[in-house]
Amino acid sequence: MLRNKEYRLMLVTMFAVLSIGAVTGYFISPAAGAVVILCGLLLTGISALYTIRRYKEIEKLSIYLRRIYSGDYSLDLRDNMEGELSILKSDIYKVTLILSKQAELLKSEKEQLANAISDISHQLKTPLTSMMVMTDLLNKDNLTLDKRQEFTKNLEHQLERMEWLLTSLLKLSKLDAKTVKFKSEPVVVQELIQLAMKPLMIPMELKEQRLIIQGVSKVSFLGDLGWTAEALINIIKNCIEHTQRGGEIKVSFSKNPIYTEILICDNGSGIDKEELPYIFKRFFKGKNAAAESVGIGLAMAKSIITGQNGDVSVTSKKQQGTNFCIRFYNRQEGY
Repeated sequence: MLRNKEYRLMLVTMFAVLSIGAVTGYFISPAAGAVVILCGLLLTGISALYTIRRYKEIEKLSIYLRRIYSGDYSLDLRDNMEGELSILKSDIYKVTLILSKQAELLKSEKEQLANAISDISHQLKTPLTSMMVMTDLLNKDNLTLDKRQEFTKNLEHQLERMEWLLTSLLKLSKLDAKTVKFKSEPVVVQELIQLAMKPLMIPMELKEQRLIIQGVSKVSFLGDLGWTAEALINIIKNCIEHTQRGGEIKVSFSKNPIYTEILICDNGSGIDKEELPYIFKRFFKGKNAAAESVGIGLAMAKSIITGQNGDVSVTSKKQQGTNFCIRFYNRQEGY
């Protein structure tokens, strides 16, 4: 404690005042001087005791902070007293709780990253294995031209699949890292649907499916046209894959003072009740998923929608179809 310059200065000042008071009292009377000395020493002793106690509390705080630094967030130093030290303890405890939450979040993110890397490795393993097998077959001299063309076409297909997978995973990683800056511009829903349907019209025609679009042409919301179209493509693509030949896909939209709503409905095979809570989970594949399905399309769609002040939900009944409900909440009053 005496190593503290401020405490030494305080003691010197107290003894100087005590000396002056004692000398002054002595000139009045020897008894007065003795009383001044006695009271001064008593006050100095009491001050020293309280200072020692305060320093011990500060030392406890220092030990507490060192334990927090080492990763021990289980300590609780709060008390029910009043004063500056109690306020400081309470503030340190609040910071401890924040650090604990951040440590848990960081741990969770690391686990998610490890799981994502594992899932990516698993997803890439299948096409890579297939490509290696076909490459070995292509090296054979006795391979017929038809077979060579078939294997070459298969290689091309696997490469396209890997390119799509890596591109999708890159988009997902950007969304997870929150490095995507969504635009906040007026998006006309009818134009959004037309943009999303462009790459999906051929698959629909091949399955002879019918598309129905309903809604007022002026309905709009504030968002990012390109990214939102990406989300709709993944959702509608899922509907196409799970709707039988000659089926129907209906897209309707409306707006009220609270949100803009887009409903995407099909009359396909539906989703099992036990699978509904997991369909937006990354890499989840239902029982009726396509053989080449990876399980990231709906997860990406949800990330895009929720990143733009929206949400998406799903209801479904077996053999009666599936309904996706997308809502973008209004960021300003009026239409």
